Amino acid sequence: MPRPAASRRPLTTSLGRARRRLRRAALARRRPLAAVCAAVAVVATLQANAAPPPPHRLVLTAARDLPAGAVVRPDDLTRTPFDPASVPAGVLRGPAQAVGRTTATPVRAGEPLTDARLLGASLLARYPGLVAVPVRVGDPGAVRLLRVGDRVDLLAADPQGDQPARTVGRDVPVLAIPRPAEESPGLTNGALVVLGVPDGDAATVAQAAVSSFLSVVLTH
Repeated sequence: MPRPAASRRPLTTSLGRARRRLRRAALARRRPLAAVCAAVAVVATLQANAAPPPPHRLVLTAARDLPAGAVVRPDDLTRTPFDPASVPAGVLRGPAQAVGRTTATPVRAGEPLTDARLLGASLLARYPGLVAVPVRVGDPGAVRLLRVGDRVDLLAADPQGDQPARTVGRDVPVLAIPRPAEESPGLTNGALVVLGVPDGDAATVAQAAVSSFLSVVLTH
């Protein structure tokens, strides 16, 4: 027997309300989900378009400016990232290859340490027949004008002024200019320079170094 229309109306109304509630719930959940999907899409796009970080190579460099003739110490060194294509030839692999060696030319902070920037294991490798003699030149300012590889005449003057200055080394190469400490003019102070002299002149130069006031004349 068919159900009266009046009795069906409340059921229809209830079903309609239920559908509307479900629709609203679905819409309420769909909006945050759409926002999340959009954000993920943006991030994915940015990551796809972002260039990968450039490759780099850690290179042994000078931690500070180093003058020519400086003996390299561990705290003079650091490692700096470089584009592999910009790394110069002959760069040293690690501190063990640099510490204790002498700079052949000035080295700027951040500059890679190469075999061309440092003297070889022996200061005399390029000067056969010479011996290395360290002497103290009385005027540190004059030594600051020198560079490794310069040629100088070494003069010895009597501190009392009783004898004229004499030449004890002619056209000798400057092998190294060690890092200066607190220097002042004098026989046992002054600025230290390592010169290459013929073996037969070493004793004369050494004697002058402890008995005379030494000065240098740049030849070429």
